[in-house]
Amino acid sequence: MPALVLLELHRDWAWVVVIGNALAGIWALGAHQWPKLRTKAMWWTIGAVEVSVFVQAILGVLVVKRYDLQVPQLHALYGFSAIIAVGIIYSYRNQMHHRLYLLYGFGSLFIMGLGIRAMVLR
Repeated sequence: MPALVLLELHRDWAWVVVIGNALAGIWALGAHQWPKLRTKAMWWTIGAVEVSVFVQAILGVLVVKRYDLQVPQLHALYGFSAIIAVGIIYSYRNQMHHRLYLLYGFGSLFIMGLGIRAMVLR
């Protein structure tokens, strides 16, 4: 795969991460307020956007390692912080069971913010 194609895929996938986490976060916050929104589809969406963070990180590592490109250190920091955030959110799911929708809602919006910040630092 040519370097520019992989780099472009990494840049485009960033929008999947940001917009996906924004929508999932809003959905989860809405589900906290309105029980009708508490569906399996919401949890599948949250799972998908959390996996998208890992896909994005893998794409970024492939771009850097395979084509020896330079990346700002803060860009990588925000990217890997998003992975850590996914892990932290997941690890608190049992302790925060009574506020689960708030945890995933604000957590997804936090990941969205990390993604936006990483995109600005390209």
